[in-house]
Order: sequence, then structure tokens, then C-alpha cells
Amino acid sequence: MKNNLKIAIQSKGRLKDDSLKFLRSLRLKFTVREKSLFISCTNFDLTILFLRNEDIPEYVGRGVADFGIVGENILAEKENELKVVQKLGFGTCFLVIAIPKLSNIKTPNDLEGGRIATSYPQTLTRYLRQNKISATVITLRGSVEIAPSLNLADAICDLTQTGTTLREQGLVPLTSLLQSEAILVESPFPKLQKDSFLSLL
Repeated sequence: MKNNLKIAIQSKGRLKDDSLKFLRSLRLKFTVREKSLFISCTNFDLTILFLRNEDIPEYVGRGVADFGIVGENILAEKENELKVVQKLGFGTCFLVIAIPKLSNIKTPNDLEGGRIATSYPQTLTRYLRQNKISATVITLRGSVEIAPSLNLADAICDLTQTGTTLREQGLVPLTSLLQSEAILVESPFPKLQKDSFLSLL
């Protein structure tokens, strides 16, 4: 595995299955074993690494993985300037600021002085700064939607695909910060075999 090509994909969650489907569409053959950290293709010199979504830009940026499939939202949050080979057309979602239905907040400017819970503090902070809004950013790693009902925050900033989870928690979108989908990114470090993989696209 040391010198062959490596591609990092999400180890679990919404992008894993679609990423594997995309790789199979390139006629790559492999068998996925439960709880495997990596698997090798049987018809191409490529190893698939299963990583946490948030860690993929780091592995690719340092050249440990030659390619990665990751959400645009993660790349934006990490502020990582990896080369984007192409958008992949799956995993579409939106990073939105959402508020309780009965909130007095009606526009983004009403967030001034408020508290916003999020798992994307860097992206949210940039948005607030660009729009000259002063608010407290509360960083959480999960269950962000419940923060307003527990009076931890006045609003949240989180990913949504259909809006179902927001509605279940009595939240409605206030504004969208970005639209995200899965992208194929490339390490800045050269490797001769890269072209052979890119030729499959």
C-alpha cells in the first residue's frame, strides 16, 4: 500500500455509499468489508482509505492520500486550498442559519448580539464578519438542532438536505451561507500514477 495511489473517502455517513458508487462507475473493482480502514482495488493500483470527513482535507493536503472525496462544506470550513478536480453531483446540501418558528429574529441583521450554535464555526464567523454582525458563536460537534430549545442558542448554523430535521425541531431557515456537494480533490504532491486515475474520469 505504501507507494500505490490512495483515495480517501468518508468512513460512514451520507457520502460513503455515493462515493463507493462513483468509484464503481469508473469500473474499479473492490470488496467492502465491514469496519475496514482501507481496501484495495483488484483491477487497479489504488487503495481506498475510509476516514472521518473532517480529516480528509488534511490527509490529501499532506500527500498521505493522492485524492479525496469530500463535501465542499468541509473544504470551506478547513479553509484548505486543495485543487478541485471536479464536482461529483451527489451529496447536495445547504449550510443554513435556522431559527425557531416563533423567534423575533426576522433578518440576518437581527442576529446582532445573539448566540448561534454550529459545527462550522470558521464558515459562520466569516459570514458574520463579512456582514458586520456581532454574535456569539457556540461550537458543538453534534445535535446542533436542539440548542435553541434548550436555550443554549438563539439560532443554529447547520447542514440541511431536505429541511426535515429542522422542521422536526421547530426550526425554519433564515438564510443560506453556501450550497455544498461532493467534490474530488487532489493532493498538491506529484505522483506519476495520478494521471492513470484521472484518465478514468
